[in-house]
This record gives sequence, C-alpha cells and structure tokens, in this order.
Amino acid sequence: MRIRRCAIVFLEPREDVAFDFGSLLSGGAGLRRDRRWLALAAHLDGQVEVDAGERERLGEFGPVAWSEYDPGSPDAGTTLRLLETGLLIAEDDARWSAHRQRDEAVRDAHWWPPAALAHRLARWQGLDSAAAMEAGGLSTAAGLRDKLGAPPTHAVERVGAGQRQALPRIADGDFDRLLARRTTCRNFDAARALPQALFAQMLQRVFAARAQVRIEDDTVFVKKNTPSAGGLHPTEAYLIVQNVEGVAPGLYHYHSLDHALEPLPAPDRPLAEFAAAALAGQHWFADAHAMAVLAPRYARCFWKYRRHPKAYRALVLDSGHLSQTLYLSATELGLGAFVTSAINEVDIEQAFGLDPLIEGPLAISGFGWRGERMRTSEFDPTEEVWIKAPEQP
Repeated sequence: MRIRRCAIVFLEPREDVAFDFGSLLSGGAGLRRDRRWLALAAHLDGQVEVDAGERERLGEFGPVAWSEYDPGSPDAGTTLRLLETGLLIAEDDARWSAHRQRDEAVRDAHWWPPAALAHRLARWQGLDSAAAMEAGGLSTAAGLRDKLGAPPTHAVERVGAGQRQALPRIADGDFDRLLARRTTCRNFDAARALPQALFAQMLQRVFAARAQVRIEDDTVFVKKNTPSAGGLHPTEAYLIVQNVEGVAPGLYHYHSLDHALEPLPAPDRPLAEFAAAALAGQHWFADAHAMAVLAPRYARCFWKYRRHPKAYRALVLDSGHLSQTLYLSATELGLGAFVTSAINEVDIEQAFGLDPLIEGPLAISGFGWRGERMRTSEFDPTEEVWIKAPEQP
C-alpha cells in the first residue's frame, strides 16, 4: 500500500479556556487553559484533533509523491490512525477510498489552499440564524446598538469640511429612479402566483447566455448580462420554485444556453420547509415565489486562475454581480427581491446533490410579488416602496 498526505491541510494550535473553581480557591485566575492541535483539511467536513506523534508523523509525508507503508514500522499504528481520519491518503486501499476520492476532487479543482479551507469550514447545516439573532437580542438596530455598542462611523472623513470639493447634484433620470426603488423585500405575497412570463424574463435577464464564442468544440465562452472574471461565468442557478404559474413547485437547475428548466428530485421534506431551512430560518424571505441558489462551478474559474489567491474573491464578486442584476430586473418589473449569504449550505448541497468544493452554494437570491402589508420591517428610509406608514397586522 502506498500513501501520501492529503492535498490541503492546516494545523492549528487551539486553546480552550474554561472556568476552574479549584484554581480560584487556590488563588489563581479561576481559569483552566487546555491546548491541543487540530488538523483542518479541505476535503473533510470537520476538524481532526491530533496528538504530538500524529502531528509529526503527518509532516513526514508530502502531498504529491507516494510512499510505501511499512506495517512493521514503529509508527505503523500512528499511520493507520491518520489514514482512518483522512489526513493521510491511501492509493489503492478500498477501506479509505472515500477519503481518496474527495481529496482527488480537491486536487482537480485547483483551489488556492486557504480559500478551500475557508469555504469548506464556513458552511452551515441546520442552523436557524433568525432564532439565534432574536435570542441574542440582535434582530433590531436598537438591539444591535445595545449589545454591541456603536458601530464604526457611517461616513469616513479624511479631511476637514473646508477642504472638500463639492460636486454638482444631477437631476434624477429613469435609471436613478429605478435605483431608488431597489430595496430588499421581506414581505412576499404567498397567495398570489407569479406569471410564468415574468419568471422566464427574470431568468433570461439574469442568468441566460446571450451569445457564444466557440474556440474549439471543448472550449466555449458565453456572453451574459452580468460581468464575470475572465468571462468564464462559472456560477450556476439552482432554483427553488414555489409559486409560479405553469411550473410545478420543486427544485430545478436552470440551463443557461437553452433557457430551460431541468427538473431535479424533490427534497426530503416539504418544499416550504426546505426553503426555510435553506435560508437558515430567515422566514421573511421564505415566501418568495422563486429563489436561485448561486453555486459556482469552481473548476470552471480555477481552470484559468489555478491556485490563484484572488480567484475565490472573484467568485464572491460574481454572485454579488448576479444578485444586483436580479435586484434591478425585479424592481423594473414591479417585483420584490432579496439576496442572503446566511444560508445552510450543507442542507442545500444534500438536496441538489452538490459537492461543496466542486459546485458549492455561496448565496440565495429570490424574487416575487411584494405583499400589500409590511409585516416584517424593511429598510426604506426614502419611502420609495412603502409610501404610507405600514399597517399593523
């Protein structure tokens, strides 16, 4: 059997601090500090605690060249433990083939190592972020101020007022008025179906390929309405359709070349329940008629930007560009829209059959009819959307 180290692993010396009554009685600080080493690997979902021997043994293997396993070595037991955890990879042993397959997927995607680790470990599963915010008193601006103190200043001043050069205020045009109406919708009308024509127009504007440039049969670039690093457009739209005329509620993948829906298997729970779980409990978004999970195909981007320290940042920008196009399109069509990165990625990956380091979600952006009453507070200080004071439910 031949073995090597996994492609991406970082070691963290972590300190856990806990109250220690005995320390307090003996005149100490009343705290106990426990230090341990944790291995964080891009192909594993959780951290792995290692002892000093395992840490040193792991460092004896490289991530590229294979080494023969010696069952008679004094370190054989330590090596087996590292193989079981997935920190060491076996070339041809079926017992640990799952570790090898996941590690090979990371290698093939050409991730910059710190970005791969950050992406893997920042994912949520089963978290109700709305309930956590409410429990912590952080669901309102006043609550945030009370709990966290004043935020950093809302406007940066680098020189005194007398040194600033005033610029002329230009009268608003149609586009300015459109921008002024762009707000995040937290009140969708679940009782009113979205016409299929509006749904199709939204997808066409935001995600459809408008033209193709074919270099070779296996090398094609597309033009879309939204900019993308390197013109690669790696971000896919996986749809949660809840209330659209002529489209059965369910999960879909949007085919950007054919402007078509690809039906996918239903989630393992009712659709509305899955939508709320995907949104990490943000119930104010959960009634949106249609939602797009923005999931980059990382290999498409990293094909050009291999192990590039800026590539992951470019993909985050990609999702931001798409969500802004979605906002403006929805606003122009008289619809509400939202985007959020507070999502349960693992639940979404399981429902859509995605591997987080191959085609993993970064955000959800949704749209639909705005409700007639503001049941959940929205940020609309210029009253472009909610002209009158909201009615109380």
